[in-house]
Order: sequence, then C-alpha cells, then structure tokens
Amino acid sequence: MQLRGDAGRRPLPLVTTPAYDAGMPPRRRTDPGLGRAALAAWRADPEGVDRATRGTAVRYTLEELGARAPGRSVEVRVPPFGAVQCVEGPRHTRGTPPNVVESDAETWLRLATGEQRWAQALAEGRLRVSGTRAHLDALLPLTDLAPAQPPAPAQPPAPSQPPAPSQPPAPASDTGDPR
Repeated sequence: MQLRGDAGRRPLPLVTTPAYDAGMPPRRRTDPGLGRAALAAWRADPEGVDRATRGTAVRYTLEELGARAPGRSVEVRVPPFGAVQCVEGPRHTRGTPPNVVESDAETWLRLATGEQRWAQALAEGRLRVSGTRAHLDALLPLTDLAPAQPPAPAQPPAPSQPPAPSQPPAPASDTGDPR
C-alpha cells in the first residue's frame, strides 16, 4: 500500500555505525596554543587573571581530560565555563548522568595542574562527586599541561680577539724594483 505523498521516495539507509566512536578523540573547540597560553597566564597570577582567560584555561583542561580519557561514563562540570564527558564504561543517554564531578574553576585548574590533590579537594568540600566511576584521582594532574620551561639564556660570546696566526707572515720582497 502506498500512502499519499510517498510516491518516488526511497527508504532511508540503515545506519550501522555507533553514535559514539571510542577510538575518536573529541573535537577541540579551544585552540591548544591559546589554551596553553591561558593556562600559563592563570598559573602566573591566579587571582589577577581575567574571566575570559580563566574560562579558556578551564575549557582547554577539560578538553585535555576528554582526549586523554575518552568515553562517556563520567561528566565533569566546571560551571559556568564548560563540561566534558570522559572515562570509558557504561554511558548515559538521557538526563543527569550517574557519575558526575562538579567543581569551581579555581579548584579544577589547581587539580589539573597538580597544585592541589584530589583527596585534599574532596576533604575540603571543593568537589561534588557522585557515582562509582567519578573519582578522577588517577587521571589528575594533567602533568604536561605546564608550559615548557624557557631555555636557559645563551652564554654571551667571549670578547672577540683576533685569531692567532697559524703561520708567520711572509717576508716582504726586496727586489729593488721601484714599480
């Protein structure tokens, strides 16, 4: 039986690929160069950095976590700057996920850079954690997020001295020709 309006339409192809490919890293929204620069600015002056820079540093570190621990079983939230789903395992499809970590921006950046330990942040009540998979202490800190140490300044060149002659100068010719 053909319904009105269906004439000439082909059936939709069957989609056989999963909606989530665990082998694919998440798409980056924050340029890594800008993210590292924002993180370096935050590390240099955590209290004095502006809100936009702090937000960029948070989003960059969240994306790094997602890239290093791909999956969708844990949601890490740092309101109002961002959230990421990470860690392999059972994933949620609707509503609030069963494994959630929530933190303020300062605590998250301190955890990501190793300036604060997971257990200390939990004890101080700076993290809200729910679910059996929501302990990220094995994944933090994201140690190589710190900018590389600048190279040591090059030694100034030694004062220039004329090179020592390797051979004595040739004697001037004394042929007596005045030309």
